[in-house]
Amino acid sequence: MTLKTIVLTCLAMTAFAANSIFCRFALGNGAMDAGTFTLIRLVSGAIILGILAGRHAFRPRIKTSSPWAMPLMLALYALFFSYAYVNLGAGTGALILFGAVQATMVIAGVLDGERPGPVRILGMVLALLGLVYLVFPGLSAPSPLGALLMTLAGICWGIYSLLGKQTRDPVAATAYNFIWAVPLVIAPIFLISDFSLPLYFGGAGFWAAILSGSLASGVGYVIWYAAIKKLTPSRAANVQLTVPVIATMGGIFFLSEPFSLRLFLASAAILSGVSLALLPSKKEKF
Repeated sequence: MTLKTIVLTCLAMTAFAANSIFCRFALGNGAMDAGTFTLIRLVSGAIILGILAGRHAFRPRIKTSSPWAMPLMLALYALFFSYAYVNLGAGTGALILFGAVQATMVIAGVLDGERPGPVRILGMVLALLGLVYLVFPGLSAPSPLGALLMTLAGICWGIYSLLGKQTRDPVAATAYNFIWAVPLVIAPIFLISDFSLPLYFGGAGFWAAILSGSLASGVGYVIWYAAIKKLTPSRAANVQLTVPVIATMGGIFFLSEPFSLRLFLASAAILSGVSLALLPSKKEKF
């Protein structure tokens, strides 16, 4: 893995963590409902990326026979993500999200012929055990509905990330995905949510959604696309498990969220597992 790939990956992980913080900020204090946040996030991402990509946003170079798959996965991820954060803290939600991402991408890698060695397998198992410990029923276990929705969001994001390896132009492809994800979420939002954009226009939640869509999502996803081309599926999956730790720290410092012993132990196990899973094999140069 080159220094450029490492830097791009770190920037992308920070952007992903910022998404959790922005979303939890908007929803946790009642500054906005989940449906409105989702729509503003996608629209703002589509606008900023459309400006960057220009006419290429409508004709991206994607090596796939199903160009609709990525906008669909993005739309589903965004919906599940927002509604899950109604009942989850920033760090807890990120742990569940990227635990599901890891499982999805590792399984895809194995099916594609990737064979991680014993040390990487140990790392993956340790990271997943940390996630299981976090969501295991108990006094401090997260909301079951929130955990389920965030798991579904993680599966969709994992598929979206894998499809992203096929893109030749990250900016145009991401713009295309955001533009077409917008009409896909409108009907579900109006059916299941109390959509009230005029009420929230200009408020703190509104600007959190704007920042989430334009910077943390739009620009962050472009950076991730550039990085993921140099990562194997298992490494791409495992490195994303650093996001919950960043999101947890952000939740504590910016949202005054509590840091429980369960969350600490789960984070420690996940980070240790990620470190093992990212170790290069004897045939590789890190």
